[in-house]
Amino acid sequence: MAAGKEIRGKIKSVENTKKITKAMEMVAASKMRKAQERMRSARPYSEKVRNIAANLGKANPEYTHAFMKTNDVKATGLIVVSTDKGLCGGLNTNVLRAVTQKIRDLQGEGRAVQTVAIGNKGFGFLNRIGAQVVSHVTQLGDTPHLERLIGPVKVLLDQYAQGKLNAVYIAYTKFVNTMRQEPVVEQLLPLSAAKMQAESKAAGNEPGWDYIYEPDAQTVIDDLLLRYVEALVYQAVAENMASEQSARMVAMKAATDNAGNLISELKLVYNKTRQAAITKELSEIVSGAAAV
Repeated sequence: MAAGKEIRGKIKSVENTKKITKAMEMVAASKMRKAQERMRSARPYSEKVRNIAANLGKANPEYTHAFMKTNDVKATGLIVVSTDKGLCGGLNTNVLRAVTQKIRDLQGEGRAVQTVAIGNKGFGFLNRIGAQVVSHVTQLGDTPHLERLIGPVKVLLDQYAQGKLNAVYIAYTKFVNTMRQEPVVEQLLPLSAAKMQAESKAAGNEPGWDYIYEPDAQTVIDDLLLRYVEALVYQAVAENMASEQSARMVAMKAATDNAGNLISELKLVYNKTRQAAITKELSEIVSGAAAV
């Protein structure tokens, strides 16, 4: 029964793995709800900032902020948002595939690409492919903090404001629902007043003219557009974290189901092996008795 003992050991090992994946599934489900609430609570702030920024674009048309200017240079910035941990299905694979394609397209146009990595998986990937990583932040935990994101991202924002970059893109995984997450690569800079106004109207926020700016519209534009870009980055990280927990929950559920199926198959093989051994012993006993 050496084979039977080996199968029993495999069954025990798979059962232990099943317990781990089931626990991880329940933890991910709990974190997913909190991440979704955090993501949804950040949306009204970013929508209001976008609405005010759209109004400011009309309020002072003779002044153009650096973030709304187009720079004619052959360099582009790319912010890559990924997870710190694995075991979340194809979440990171999909967004990093989109990042790879975007980098190829930009390099095909003769542009140099500077990257910022948010998350350990993206940081490791960019180093492996030899991309130029100007800054990074990892180990964000389950709750994104804006003060930790501002520093690395500000490197690209300052370079764009100085005219050293012609565009800044951000790549992250957009949360659609629990079963579906989409990798997206969006243009962060330059900002377009027309685009902001269109997004405000799409969100149901018609431009209003009841704002009084202190000390003046230009100063408010300078501060507000920076806050707006930071809000976009924070929203992208919050969306990515909600997608991470959803993908991990689904992946761990699939792993738990597969472990259950594997245990059933191993038990069937074990029972067949045990039955064959018992039948062989009975045959030997009967043959011995007949010989006597």
